[in-house]
Amino acid sequence: MEELVAEGKIRSYGWSTDLLDRAEVFAQGAHCAAIEHNENIFNDNPAMLSLCESYGLSSVNRAPLAMGILSGKYTSQSMLKNDDIRGKDSPTWMQYFKNGKPSEEFLKKLEDIREILTSDGRTLTQGALAWIWAKSPATVPIPGFRTEKQIRENAKAMEHGPLSQEQMEEIARILA
Repeated sequence: MEELVAEGKIRSYGWSTDLLDRAEVFAQGAHCAAIEHNENIFNDNPAMLSLCESYGLSSVNRAPLAMGILSGKYTSQSMLKNDDIRGKDSPTWMQYFKNGKPSEEFLKKLEDIREILTSDGRTLTQGALAWIWAKSPATVPIPGFRTEKQIRENAKAMEHGPLSQEQMEEIARILA
């Protein structure tokens, strides 16, 4: 990648990985700008956040809404279509959905922290994004969306800003 920078073909680059040792190799490149990795309330990665901060990299956060669980739109009765990646034949790495149904474990955890996430007038989605912003100033969550309404809701999360330290501690206590 550094050769491509030297040739003037790119200015900077990033890499998508959840493996800390591999991210560190890439982070040492003079023009590495970002590491994309999984980061959400249910899948915290403080070591990766620390690595990004120590190298001055952006932490681009994949699955910030836990594939939709943190939006609050799924219940234990929800059933996704087979053509959805989260559907009947979901891949083995899919932890938030199994056989087209949301994980009862994650639904329960969400209910346990719902009140904190929706405090200060936030929606669940906005609270989930606020949690990520409270984790590190290097975070850049990339939530999915399917509608204009979802885009507006995601963007409005910025008006609320990150969760407070007290809220973060309470969530950590509940989920421990």
